[in-house]
Amino acid sequence: MTIIGALAAGLGAGGLYAVIGVCLVLMATLTRVINFSQVAVGVYAAFLAIRFVPLGVPQWGIVIIALIVGAAVSSLLGWIIATWLPEATGTARSAVTVAGLLFFLSVSYLQFGTRPQALVPLVSGPLVSFGVVTITKLSVALIILAIAVAVFAKLVLTKTPLGVQLRAISDRQTAAELLGINVKVLQIGVWAFTGAVMALAISFAGNSQAANAGVMVNLIIPGAAAALIGAFKRMDLAIIGGILLGGIQGLLTAIPSINLLRDWIPIIIIVIFLLWSQRKEVWDVAR
Repeated sequence: MTIIGALAAGLGAGGLYAVIGVCLVLMATLTRVINFSQVAVGVYAAFLAIRFVPLGVPQWGIVIIALIVGAAVSSLLGWIIATWLPEATGTARSAVTVAGLLFFLSVSYLQFGTRPQALVPLVSGPLVSFGVVTITKLSVALIILAIAVAVFAKLVLTKTPLGVQLRAISDRQTAAELLGINVKVLQIGVWAFTGAVMALAISFAGNSQAANAGVMVNLIIPGAAAALIGAFKRMDLAIIGGILLGGIQGLLTAIPSINLLRDWIPIIIIVIFLLWSQRKEVWDVAR
């Protein structure tokens, strides 16, 4: 496989990382939560939805069910945090989502078992091919989804009264409450939106990334790396970071001697950016 072909092969994973990264950025900026349970919610919703296939529900109906389940389950977790931890720090609120991740992973294992699930990608096959380089429909669909979510969120936040309220609760939650803005409802709405997006992303990807719930939930790690590239503030950089991360992993698959490093790339990126973010404090102490 050529270098360009290997990079193209990683676009599918990169697109999925980009979607996860965008949702993490949205959650971090609007609700002060790094939602580690986000992928687990999407996986659970997709796994539950395919249970309706034997009942004759068409594929578009399966996707709608996944969207509803993802939004509902994510809303429930958001309601718990908004109700019981409204004044807690971002660290404490984010820690609760780790418990949510473990809970939904456990429920997925108990309800669906540990074997691979019959998730079929919504799109499949090559989109364009030239020589040994093939760009798949799935890769393009996931990248478009990430961009669409980012553009939609940007338009809502900057062009609508709802966006003004969302930015208000993000910047000054107490002041927003004093002005009569229903902070709790808006925050739960953000949880519902990201839950639905993740269910859609997992439905798009199917089992192209992993075979069971345990491995698929681990996609939160490269997704978090993509969001970290955007400093959990910029969705555009999260998209670029996710695509680059997928490309690098694809490139490593073409080099057998270092192929095993591909799963370490997201962790290395996370460590590097965390150290970089603390550089000023370290240098001040050194001086």
